[in-house]
Amino acid sequence: MSENNQIISIDNIQNRIYTIRGLQVMLDKDLAFYYEVKAIRLREQVKRNPKRFPPDFMFRLTDSEVEFMVSQNTIPSKKHLGGSLPYIFTGQGVTNLSAILTSDRAIEINNQIN
Repeated sequence: MSENNQIISIDNIQNRIYTIRGLQVMLDKDLAFYYEVKAIRLREQVKRNPKRFPPDFMFRLTDSEVEFMVSQNTIPSKKHLGGSLPYIFTGQGVTNLSAILTSDRAIEINNQIN
């Protein structure tokens, strides 16, 4: 795929990939932004499709992990996350997420992945 056909810039995505529990992951809030859906809708779809998201594909951050991210200036504050502990997605979780969301952007991204 040529650079001009990329839906999201790789540099932009790389700035949103974090290492948590030794895994490369992305926050639900960031994925909702990229997929052009509300974070609450993203979480609803995850809850409706639990078999697609085993613990090694998706998990929730603990309070101490959030505090660590704030202390490392990875995120500006706990408020940045919207008040609740975020879901975190591994690469496999991101792939499965793009398959269940129905926004036009999610469909485009899913087609790009496949």
